[in-house]
Amino acid sequence: MKNRLNHLLFWSIYHYIWWSVAVGSPLEAGRLIFFSPYALKYLSYVVLQASAVYFNLYWLMPRFLERGKFLAYIIWTIVTVFSVSTLILSGYYFSALLAHLTFQQAFGAGNNSFSHLFTSYSLPSTLASMTLGMSVKLTIDWIQAKRRQQLLEKEKLESELKFLKYQFNPHFLFNTINSIFFLINQDPEKASASLAKFSEMLRHQLYECNDTQIPLTKEIEYLENFIQLEKLRQNDDVRVSFKQEGEGVQCLGIAPFILMIFVENAFKHVSRQGRDFNWIRIRLSVKQQRLSFFIANSCPAKASTDVVRYGGIGLNNVRRRLELLYPGRYELSVKNTGTTFEADLQMELSEWVIFETSQNGEIELATY
Repeated sequence: MKNRLNHLLFWSIYHYIWWSVAVGSPLEAGRLIFFSPYALKYLSYVVLQASAVYFNLYWLMPRFLERGKFLAYIIWTIVTVFSVSTLILSGYYFSALLAHLTFQQAFGAGNNSFSHLFTSYSLPSTLASMTLGMSVKLTIDWIQAKRRQQLLEKEKLESELKFLKYQFNPHFLFNTINSIFFLINQDPEKASASLAKFSEMLRHQLYECNDTQIPLTKEIEYLENFIQLEKLRQNDDVRVSFKQEGEGVQCLGIAPFILMIFVENAFKHVSRQGRDFNWIRIRLSVKQQRLSFFIANSCPAKASTDVVRYGGIGLNNVRRRLELLYPGRYELSVKNTGTTFEADLQMELSEWVIFETSQNGEIELATY
């Protein structure tokens, strides 16, 4: 009921504005509408044109236009416009009758004939009202469709990101379990140390990285645990260096596992020919909010070009995640020289934002 009253109020104001423009004064328009017999003329415009607009929006358009029956829609629309424009003129006659005047006395002689009022007033006004109604309805429908499309795209992106993330998790878990299984028979003490590191990484994986963004310090700590685990397994066959530079790391956030995939890929494809030729170099630096991450590893002489270039599922996933999470905010270059594989990632990070509960129980935003 309230919605119908709002619509009636809209059309009343719409026609009042047109009357004000026609007579040249809002006060004079108000006097004619509310304090003269011309009120019936005004009501005929408001009620009949509003009826035509809603008849078009909720019956003609769904029944014909939306079903592709364009010819039938055009015919019905023309019939509606001419019928309503004709009925509106009855308001003129009833206004004159209520004022106890003839039509000519009420509206003047000459240009106030039926045909003149029809072609100059009721018909153009009805066309304008129906055009306005269609424009508003189509605009609202377009906005709603755009919002639905954005929601669908957002849900699709979230589903895709979750798929990419969980596609990586089993891949890493199986590799790590295989590493620990390898150590059990070779060196139980190292296997025990590996399990301790592995449990820390699992805790991070299960409880600390469920958000779209985590503190950069957590990602770095995860990298360090993984490197320590792999160094235990490698038995010093691979020389690993990890250098970290820069300030303000505590204030920044990053999507989980973005950097981890590069490190995991380096250990997976590093050469194992001799102690002096097997190496991995990692360099991470932060300047203001720009992260520079460089990683390089030695490659076996007969390594598959495709494997070295793309790194299997891992690097394909991280490329896609970067496109989704950091569009226009990252640069990734990958180089294969035949004996080395290098990846250089530049990213613009944002501050890590979390919600904290204050002493009075209110939730506050905090940045770190």
